[in-house]
Amino acid sequence: MNGIIIIDKPAGWTSHDVVARLRRLLGEKRIGHGGTLDPMATGVLPIFIGRATRAVEFIENADKEYLAGLRLGVSTDTQDVSGRVLRECACDITLKELEGVLPRFRGTIEQLPPMYSAIKVNGKKLYELARKGVELERKTRAVVIHKLEAEGCGGRDFFIKVVCSKGTYVRTLCSDIGDAIGCGGVMSSLRRLRAGAFSESDALSLEDVEKAAAEGAAERLLKPVDSLFYDYPAISLDSVQEKKCRNGADFPVSGLKSGLYRAYGGGVFLALGQISPKGVFSTIKSFFEVK
Repeated sequence: MNGIIIIDKPAGWTSHDVVARLRRLLGEKRIGHGGTLDPMATGVLPIFIGRATRAVEFIENADKEYLAGLRLGVSTDTQDVSGRVLRECACDITLKELEGVLPRFRGTIEQLPPMYSAIKVNGKKLYELARKGVELERKTRAVVIHKLEAEGCGGRDFFIKVVCSKGTYVRTLCSDIGDAIGCGGVMSSLRRLRAGAFSESDALSLEDVEKAAAEGAAERLLKPVDSLFYDYPAISLDSVQEKKCRNGADFPVSGLKSGLYRAYGGGVFLALGQISPKGVFSTIKSFFEVK
């Protein structure tokens, strides 16, 4: 079994919980997920199965889109509503006033990774240390916020839509926005709307997969691994080029611009590769089954 399945992760599950469940349902050990979602978060979680696990790195580096709840007037140790409250204050701000603060968080910004994160320091995950009351000095790192818009409000919360680069902590963004306003802020909810080329419309529930697995039809739910790369043009290789590609060797191509390409041989997706300005194809990652 090889391919990609997009799961609509339910609240309360970790990404690893989803992987473990699918291993049991599908009877496949080679399964990995494309980008961790916190337990409280829901939404698009790409799952890679079999040979497709070789593509995980490409979705991890892709931009993500989120809809986040922002609750102003409170700060917690986890930067979301699940944490211990550190400070509360009155915060009477309008949607228009919130929109006036958001431009300073667009583009390339610096974020301080939260202690409640999976970043490892000396082999220990920060959240493991945070739970023991340990706080380490961290360095800020640059992330890119491609889009940041206020989407309205409901009850105590505002809602913001975020399109961001790899490594962005949306709860840290919520906390930083609250600090910029002067009243503090936490993330009250989070839904991933898109991961790379995959959106909510592609997502299936775990119940959908369980039902299909019980009917022996789970494989029909899989997207082909090349669906991850549909933004790149495709090239068909002749028999000589295909043999070189399968052997990991570079080979010349003609009449094509330099850039990234999907390479096919005999109708089979073989590899993602790069064509140089001199017209030479080099494999970046192969995806054909090795016999």
